[in-house]
Amino acid sequence: MKPSTVALALVLSLTATGHPVAQNAQRGAVPAAPHAAEHHEFIIDSFRTESGVTLPKARVVYGTYGHLNAARDNVVLLPSHYMANHHGYEWLIGPDRALDPSKLFLVATELFGNGFSSSPSNTPEPFHGPRFPVMTIRDNVEAVHRLLIDDLKVTHVRAIIGFSMGAEQAFQWGVSYPAFADRLVATSGTAKAWPHGVVRLEGQISALTADPAFNGGDYTSPPRRGIEAYGMVWLGWLYSQEWWRRELWKTNAPDRTLEQEIESRRRTFFQNNDANDLILQARTWQRHDVGTTPGFNGDVQRALRSITVPVLYMPSETDLYFPVGDARFEAQFIPKVSFVPIPSLWGHPAGAGGNPADRAFLNENIGRFLAVP
Repeated sequence: MKPSTVALALVLSLTATGHPVAQNAQRGAVPAAPHAAEHHEFIIDSFRTESGVTLPKARVVYGTYGHLNAARDNVVLLPSHYMANHHGYEWLIGPDRALDPSKLFLVATELFGNGFSSSPSNTPEPFHGPRFPVMTIRDNVEAVHRLLIDDLKVTHVRAIIGFSMGAEQAFQWGVSYPAFADRLVATSGTAKAWPHGVVRLEGQISALTADPAFNGGDYTSPPRRGIEAYGMVWLGWLYSQEWWRRELWKTNAPDRTLEQEIESRRRTFFQNNDANDLILQARTWQRHDVGTTPGFNGDVQRALRSITVPVLYMPSETDLYFPVGDARFEAQFIPKVSFVPIPSLWGHPAGAGGNPADRAFLNENIGRFLAVP
């Protein structure tokens, strides 16, 4: 089941994070993006994954903003985040924002498993549903590398900017292809899924798969109770504890009680997403570790030291998905890092401009970082 048109419209408002906040905390908080993306697909025949499985055809969906110049040197790559589509960075795009599409050519790619790029829900047998191979962040980076080289004839980009799982991809690009980008930006995301994050994701997956209707992934109708349970576990980690204490959900729903907020989220979280797709991307997230890149023998510190380009590392100070302590630990090994935590109570969504203050902070700092010669 693909995300519906309604869900896509919601992704276009406020943060467009692809996380459930994009379906609930966005109402009227941000003007519509001033530029529309052009929709594209890139097909890779016989794509061999890190798991050893070969997909006969791997599809990567992507969007572009602006125009590629004659020199092909005005490209910025925007890799997507959990269950997001290629509209997920429109909080950063516009003539008065960090990425001006009248000057830059922006390429926004969609992760395997989001329901549009190759996913459990849209791939025929023998790889349909639970038989779809677990994809890694490196699988996604390799596919997008081919897209840029073969489809767009782009051999170098000015920057790679990623939020959440997009940040995981940005770090992996810096390790796998250290000279491909001039700069890297990572917001609310780390270079490795550290153990506490793996446990969190496993709890969410367990909540979903406990629904008897899930049937090992071979369900005949969506396992609604499992998806609701998945979303409820997700919600407890999405924002900071202080966000809840101050009742900041009332920013967009002033009269809503806590009980009403919970029930609204229960009904709407992930309601338009396929259960196997949700699990596939969670597994991709869990397994990410730049240290397991070939040649680094599991040494994450050595992998981070190999990143040669300037990196703007912007964790959210209150993120429970990617805690600022994990980010601070990683930053000490990155040679040319600018470590700029986001001062926000909005937890994980702060890294995608989850409110006007965070959005302004991100655009100002990312714009300044990209402008440095």
